[in-house]
Amino acid sequence: MRAARSKLLLLLPAAAVFVLFLVFPILIVLNESFHTFEPGRIGSVEGGPLTLANYAELFQPVYGQYFAQTYVLAICSSAVSIVFALPIAYCIARTEFAWMQKAAISAIVGLMFLSSLVRVYALELTFGSAGVLAPLMSIIDIDTNSRMYINFVILAGLLQYSIPMSILILIGAIKNLNPRLTEAAMSLGASALAAHLTVTIPLSMRGIVSAFLVSMTLGVSAFVIPLILGRGRILFISNLIYSRFSEVANYPSGAAISIVMMVLALLLILVMSRLATTLERA
Repeated sequence: MRAARSKLLLLLPAAAVFVLFLVFPILIVLNESFHTFEPGRIGSVEGGPLTLANYAELFQPVYGQYFAQTYVLAICSSAVSIVFALPIAYCIARTEFAWMQKAAISAIVGLMFLSSLVRVYALELTFGSAGVLAPLMSIIDIDTNSRMYINFVILAGLLQYSIPMSILILIGAIKNLNPRLTEAAMSLGASALAAHLTVTIPLSMRGIVSAFLVSMTLGVSAFVIPLILGRGRILFISNLIYSRFSEVANYPSGAAISIVMMVLALLLILVMSRLATTLERA
């Protein structure tokens, strides 16, 4: 009993910080989303009636476009990052040289500390309409101002974050696997590819789902990447939220978009967790 009380006392500071800096602000945003906005003033009307108009407004097609392009590009970047990160993580986790493993992990961690503005403008100066590759793009008849090309550049920007993060997550998942299981499958006649597809990947499914969800979080919440690389034609939900709070001071609308974005993220986590459990059982 005394040990349980001691544990609760140790958790109180962390719980207090969690409630004060996360739960309480989210509740304020939730409350703000039900208020009415009056043009010409900052924030909502104090003491006004509660309304669902801010949420009903999100059913307009223009908002669907924001949500669609955000989640489609985030899902694509997450899937591509898993495809690239899994073999790299496997090679790092199974290398026989400890110094090589430490050097690879240090290099990947170092990539995470590179400024986002440096990454984004490096892509813009390389693949942008006035970038060094622009003459080559014109020769092979690729329009650097087309929507598809801008989507490609944004996807490349998202991959700069999602691939290193996915590698770090998958390294831990693969190191927890017994390598003899894959070797046993190969000794029974399975090819290396078949052994990894039927043994390594299914047993690493929770790590793969975790990497996918983290990559999704980075993609959906991206702000600088679509703001600069999107050239004003492709914007993410985070850019829309910023616009509502900072440019037009429509706090209720921005709060409603934020709440919907958070609910969609929670639903995605629930679906992916259930999917991982189903795949593991299968």
